[in-house]
Amino acid sequence: MKHFACHWLAVSSLFLGVLARGETRPQYGGTLRVTMHAAPATLDPADGRVPDSFARRNVTSLLFDTLVAWNAGHAQSGLAESWQSSKGNQRWQFRLRHGVKFHDGTPLTSEIVAASLQLANSAWSVRAEGESVVIDCDEPNPEMLAEVALSRNAIVKRDGEEKVSGTGPFHIVEWQPGKKLTLAAEEDCWRGRPFLDGVEIEMGRSFRDQATALEIGRADLVEIAPEQAHHFPSARGKLVSSAPVELMALVFAKDVSSPDEKLLREALGLSVDRESIHSVLLQGAGQLTGSLLPTWISGFGFVFSSKAELQKARQLGDQVHTARAWTIGYDGSDPVARLLVERIALNAKDAGLSLVPTAVGSSDLRLMRIPLASSDPWIALAGIAAQAGLSKPKNNEAAFEELFAAEQGELARERVVPLFHLPVFYAASASLRDWALRTDGALELANAWLGAAK
Repeated sequence: MKHFACHWLAVSSLFLGVLARGETRPQYGGTLRVTMHAAPATLDPADGRVPDSFARRNVTSLLFDTLVAWNAGHAQSGLAESWQSSKGNQRWQFRLRHGVKFHDGTPLTSEIVAASLQLANSAWSVRAEGESVVIDCDEPNPEMLAEVALSRNAIVKRDGEEKVSGTGPFHIVEWQPGKKLTLAAEEDCWRGRPFLDGVEIEMGRSFRDQATALEIGRADLVEIAPEQAHHFPSARGKLVSSAPVELMALVFAKDVSSPDEKLLREALGLSVDRESIHSVLLQGAGQLTGSLLPTWISGFGFVFSSKAELQKARQLGDQVHTARAWTIGYDGSDPVARLLVERIALNAKDAGLSLVPTAVGSSDLRLMRIPLASSDPWIALAGIAAQAGLSKPKNNEAAFEELFAAEQGELARERVVPLFHLPVFYAASASLRDWALRTDGALELANAWLGAAK
């Protein structure tokens, strides 16, 4: 009897072990419910009317693919299976993958790819050449692989202004611009069918509403505001954060127009008490900074001081005899932006400067959140420059010294006052498995699946 009991226990243990392993095995089926704060009006990644955002990248990665993927400083094959450069990185050739089809059944061709890339990059000369696409640039572009991996360079088949088709893991079922997007799994995706049957994305939801939706089981994946992440209860779901991938900065609308204005802008940068704002309003999220690029990307972000120097700010202001008030704009839909701007205005007042906050109309300067375009430092710096109205930095074979000089040059123009580098935060229910964050702060959901809640 004892022998039989031991044998039964051994068999039952083996059986339970198999069940346990089966519980962690990916399962097909289910619809992932996602919420986001942004409310994009278009799904076309090359539409310049819609600013870059992590939410937009998340949507793009579900529908479209790029020629290559950029991961931890290395290019991985995407719609292009191989590539080569010539003429000192001024010409790039990408050989396309065979057997790929768009969601509408159209085969992937070099002509469609060339047209898609040309629309997104007017400065390039793009042409189809057999089963390859050739890109010619006016000057050497050693960062081409990281650039074609950007979300805006995803390959899109366009039929008119509204109808778009991709090659990604999901296709469009229903699209209500700025409100809701419903997707279904692409059965014949070249990467293989995703585990999820579909994805439903609700847009324009406040961070508070998103957290509530997760808590009551109406959402599986939500965004969490950086200043709220510290207080997010683990019982609500799994919280994941990226490296600091967003620059929060003050950006002036115009270049410096006089020596006096240059002194005042420098005084403003020295007046901001980043440490107090970081600990109180941002609840310790992210890193205070005086640089455009975070140290994890450039390696030298710590060199630029972020310390408030009120006495020096006053001295600079005293050198200017007449100074008008500046209007400082902010996004009224950002729950913490108004508080940040008001605190910055108080800091400026202590230095003898006058800032008038406004959430409507144009302004002299603005509090901006700029998503870093890539983990590649030159691409990231160029993206910041574009959004801040600065000239594109020239990259001469990506030398470290030149990158440092380029950032110094941008900061010397006193057009941008860097404040913080912030991570992005997402929270998911216990049933969502095998999802991840990419280095650019976007979600990776191609291999995600829904299982029983733990």
